[in-house]
Amino acid sequence: METELFLGFNLHAWITIITVLAMFTTLLMTKLRTDLVFMSAVGVLYVTGVLDAKEAFSGFSSTSVVVIGVLFVVVAGLTHTGVLQWIVRHLLGQPTTYGKAVVRLMLPVAALSSFLSNTTVVAMFVNIVKMWSKKLGVSPSKLLIPLSYASGMGGVCTLIGTPPNLIISGLYEEKTGEAMNVLATTIPGLFCLVVGVLSVIAMRRLLPNRKAPDSDFESTGDYTVELRVPSDNPHIGKTLAEAGLFHVKGGSLIEFYHFDDVPMPVSEDEYLMGGDHLVYAGQIDEILELRNSHGLVIADHHVFSVSEIDKNRQLRTAYITFSSNLIGTTLADNPVLSKNNISIVAISRNGHRIQEVPRNVVLKAGDTLLLEFPPHINMSEVEKDPNLRFFDSEDVPNIGSGTIISTVIMIAMVALSALGVMPLLQAAFLAAAAMLIFRCCNANQAMRAVNWDILMVFAGSVVLGLAIQKTGIAERLALSILDVCGTNPLIVMTAICLVGTFITEFISNTAAGAMFFPIMYEAAEKLGYEPFPFLIALMISVSSSFATPIGSPTHMLVYGPGGYRFGDFMRIGLLMNLIILAANIFIVNIIYPLTAVQ
Repeated sequence: METELFLGFNLHAWITIITVLAMFTTLLMTKLRTDLVFMSAVGVLYVTGVLDAKEAFSGFSSTSVVVIGVLFVVVAGLTHTGVLQWIVRHLLGQPTTYGKAVVRLMLPVAALSSFLSNTTVVAMFVNIVKMWSKKLGVSPSKLLIPLSYASGMGGVCTLIGTPPNLIISGLYEEKTGEAMNVLATTIPGLFCLVVGVLSVIAMRRLLPNRKAPDSDFESTGDYTVELRVPSDNPHIGKTLAEAGLFHVKGGSLIEFYHFDDVPMPVSEDEYLMGGDHLVYAGQIDEILELRNSHGLVIADHHVFSVSEIDKNRQLRTAYITFSSNLIGTTLADNPVLSKNNISIVAISRNGHRIQEVPRNVVLKAGDTLLLEFPPHINMSEVEKDPNLRFFDSEDVPNIGSGTIISTVIMIAMVALSALGVMPLLQAAFLAAAAMLIFRCCNANQAMRAVNWDILMVFAGSVVLGLAIQKTGIAERLALSILDVCGTNPLIVMTAICLVGTFITEFISNTAAGAMFFPIMYEAAEKLGYEPFPFLIALMISVSSSFATPIGSPTHMLVYGPGGYRFGDFMRIGLLMNLIILAANIFIVNIIYPLTAVQ
């Protein structure tokens, strides 16, 4: 028995506490890969002797982690056969009021997220919602936050809808030997979803009315475009005024320099030379027309003749994600762009003009980029770049017999598990095999669909939860909560769920679920109650992150396209956190009444 050092914790417990705190701090304050941080924490616990080898690597053999990996293949089959696109095409419609639009959006998204990856669903819906909002005459920012919220609330409606549910249910099965039904959270989750939808409609005034960032490229003058003069341009030798490049329609010349990168005065009497750079601010279509009419080219390529420019190059818009390694850098040396011959046409930031050369702009999260692509480019390679998220990137699968087959496979998988015919893991393996056998996806697509980084995080979360339990931290924290909250089980349940909801705003919900599982389980046992209802409430709580854009990957997906600011989520999100918490505690205790252990 190890000697207690301080506050009732032994050496191994303090090593675990310091490791977990260091991990949280690293995730919040740095851009290091999440999987690297989690695996480093596991390594520290193993090297210091907190966990033995079997325990340190137990996450990789955890049933819940394996289920998540297999489900990636099932989702690949659904995605490549167009199930998601078919549902979107037939469900959104043309509602006449904002309230109806929210209902038509949030319910299908929640239904899909109950069985598919939340991130996959939101990524597919973002562009559709942007186009749909234009038809409805509503700002995308009024619909994209509800889109993200719906995916999170829908995910808790089944055990397979969100990773924390799988992690918590897997740990519960290891503890008790009893498997949770795949639909154990369905009724509480649906109740919280209905409350959430009504709350969004009631609090719609708290949703920001932002201009979509890519709308800057459709009208206003809040962007810059850098053009280059090819060496065979017919206007060489003329002044800027004589060439018609000083006073231009829809914009203004804000910077001018020769091929030697020496800035020159912006004067209409300055002579034009081959290789000169002209930086304009103005209306994008007018500037691009100026490029075509005067034989200019986009400036981040060394072009010596206008005939070298392919007329079929296409424009695409993208934005910088919160986790992007490009934040604080420029696009001039981006290897993905240069390798694929992609030009930087313009940059917009929060609807304000950037008075700099686009390729030299120091980038920030949420910046919107207008890029020009050559024809026949392999967009799948470009879109794999984790530093950029494209507004209009979307696979267009063939909708046909495969759509029906993949849907039947998914329904069969859920039914086999829900009816107790076989465990979820076996049902998932059968479903993944069926997706491959019936060619809903091929082997390469299946393997690409498996996100190994996420699996490493999930495995690490399980191990950290084990360490918290093994070292007695969970028991000590549970006793401390009981000392503060007394022996009323409702108060204890609410207190732990409240802390879980707050913590998950800053760390992954998977990590929060794994770490709070032993605390909630120990608290329930100390009170003399069955842990099951407490854990159902915990599942919903750790997936209820509404108040910060970093609280969920889906929030980050909508942050750029919605033109949001960090505080936009907090205005409505803090109230949503409290409302869903109250709904959660209320419904769980009705559906699963607290039962004292005999």
